[in-house]
Amino acid sequence: MTPPADGDAIVAARRVSRRFGAVVAVDEVSFTVRRGEIFGCLGPNGSGKSTLMRMLLGLLAPSAGNFEVLGYTVPPDAERLRPSVGYMTQRFSLYADLSVRENLEFASEIFGVSLRGRRARVDRAIEEFGLGSYAGTRAESLSGGWKQRLALATATIHDPELLVLDEPTAGVDPENRRDFWEKLFELANAGRTILVSTHYMDEAARCHRLLVLRDGKRAALDSPGALTGHLAGRALDVESDSPDRAIAALRRFDLVRSTTQLGSTVHVLLHPDAPDASDAADAVGAFLAAEEISAARVRPSSANLEDVFVALLHGEVLDREDAA
Repeated sequence: MTPPADGDAIVAARRVSRRFGAVVAVDEVSFTVRRGEIFGCLGPNGSGKSTLMRMLLGLLAPSAGNFEVLGYTVPPDAERLRPSVGYMTQRFSLYADLSVRENLEFASEIFGVSLRGRRARVDRAIEEFGLGSYAGTRAESLSGGWKQRLALATATIHDPELLVLDEPTAGVDPENRRDFWEKLFELANAGRTILVSTHYMDEAARCHRLLVLRDGKRAALDSPGALTGHLAGRALDVESDSPDRAIAALRRFDLVRSTTQLGSTVHVLLHPDAPDASDAADAVGAFLAAEEISAARVRPSSANLEDVFVALLHGEVLDREDAA
């Protein structure tokens, strides 16, 4: 899918902050979301993702700053904005005692879908999200993946322009997560704009752009490819018969910033002032040999989003986008 144009922004956060007493949950965060993109908000638990989304929707007042969303200023215009937005929370929040169809009917009524068009809209959602076999099933009886599918169908029942999804696949198995994301791409291809928070690296890599949060602050904002591209030439893969010993040794080596074991392979992120990975590979191999550790192969590799997180935690600046 072609990334949306830079100028077509439908969400703009302007130096938004939120304090809870002495705790600063979100600290002067700014970003824009472009029409038709899947915009990811990535960060560990407690980084401020949910607080940021609740403020954007007008569910929580910011301590400072504001949002411009679909032409409305939030918080003052939050009530007028809500019919144009679909929201899906981290936890399943629909009515457990109602059937799939009843939940969809109730949501369509709440969102103001006309009585005449309501049945057609519900039928379409059941077909579009593959819920036909479960239409009469109570929501509490659905598996986690099907609950999330129902929640997404409910969030889109009124054809909103913007979808805000707060860690929608937390606790869902990998197969259902993949199916869920395929549905998100279908929605984006149909013209919807999606703002989604996650702490899964594989999901973050699917987004057009990522806002990375750390301790409530904006740590970086760029496309996944651009973020990892900032670390080009800084990753190595080491295959060793003793990966645990290789890791222990490499953590003492002054060229190495971090190590991660992936099976029998050790993924290495080099320091920013280290030689390029193609040159550093020989030095790493020689170091391991001096440590009497068998390294079958040391080769340059591609940096990943975990490497981005490590670099940000060490204070590196990877953010190349304007503050707005």
